[in-house]
Amino acid sequence: MVLARIFDHNSSLMQASSADPHNPPPRAAGARPRRVLIVAGEASGDLHGADFATALLARDPQCEIFGIAGERMRAAGVRALFNTEDIAGLGVAELAATIRRSVGAWRALRRILRTAPPDLVVLIDYAEFNLMLAGSARRAGVPVLYYILPQVWAWRRGRVSKLVHRAARMAVVFPFEAELYAQAGDRVSFVGHPLLDRAAPAQDRPATLARHGFAPGARLLAVLPGSRRAEVKYLLEPMLRASLVLAAKHGLTPVVALAPSLAVDDLRSVAGRGALEGVHIIQQDTYSIIAASEIALVASGTATLETALLGCPMVIAYKVSPLTYRMARLLVDGVDFIGMPNLLAGHAIVPELIQREVTAANLVSAAEPLLAEPLHGETAAALRAVRQRLGAPGAAGRVAAMALELMA
Repeated sequence: MVLARIFDHNSSLMQASSADPHNPPPRAAGARPRRVLIVAGEASGDLHGADFATALLARDPQCEIFGIAGERMRAAGVRALFNTEDIAGLGVAELAATIRRSVGAWRALRRILRTAPPDLVVLIDYAEFNLMLAGSARRAGVPVLYYILPQVWAWRRGRVSKLVHRAARMAVVFPFEAELYAQAGDRVSFVGHPLLDRAAPAQDRPATLARHGFAPGARLLAVLPGSRRAEVKYLLEPMLRASLVLAAKHGLTPVVALAPSLAVDDLRSVAGRGALEGVHIIQQDTYSIIAASEIALVASGTATLETALLGCPMVIAYKVSPLTYRMARLLVDGVDFIGMPNLLAGHAIVPELIQREVTAANLVSAAEPLLAEPLHGETAAALRAVRQRLGAPGAAGRVAAMALELMA
């Protein structure tokens, strides 16, 4: 399927809530605080859930937000009944380690819906878990706001009708999704992508190099092996080997931009201490490192979109357990690419390596052409065009306004 025509058709579909985002609906004197049950089951959902919670609490400081939350959401004021990091899993094989906790969490939230129903349920991606919870919420008479919907356009499109049936409002972050859920009518809104408010360097390139002790003329190679241990297990070693080859041949400085969900010991447990020699590891400044880099080796997922928004040419790598991959092959249909930059562009603007293709040699071969002009500049320009397709900043505020409308 070629998605570019859908993007073009929907480029003007950005919709905002009719409520004033800075003036929530008035509450009667003495009214109890609004209660919102929120679920984010993955690291990227935690990021966007935190921004939503911040926006909602800015409009209604008395609102009680609770549910499944990661570190960022907890810091933003969400009361965690369960921690996102305790239930997140990468794929079929990796879920075995977390399935018992996930089932326990789902049963507990379903019990809350039955015995002490909140005013609203906000669901962020996390397809299997949240789709079932949406059904429970609907049966309990609690409205569901689904923010960042599961990527059913890539797999199991039959779920579109279920999502439309179970959600009171749907806030989509890619323009083509508004077309996909058109049967929902005015209950679906393209709110823009929340990463437009997030993906920005903390300082310019010279300041980034100085901050981390690099030479003024250093040419960085960003390595992003994923935000979960299962991703690191499969991607770190080939990425490290490739980065050392590229460093030697092209004068690059390899830098692992460590996801906040991981620690340096997670890298050492996979690669061994010696494999990290000659590679810098930077924490808590990922966007600045990417923006200052000549090229990046990136695990498939949210990081590819973040890297695109920062304008850095990249090679995308996807590798999971054989069982998970076989299941994915059975489920995924109708898309030509795994990387969001390529999906958004409608054609391959950056290389993708999948499963057995993910070797150090292949990563080097895919990266080297991107280091030379004119391809480097052309790729950066294509990534800037991708950014333009994603609407305007302010997604979290628009979704917070929707939430207040639903609870009015």
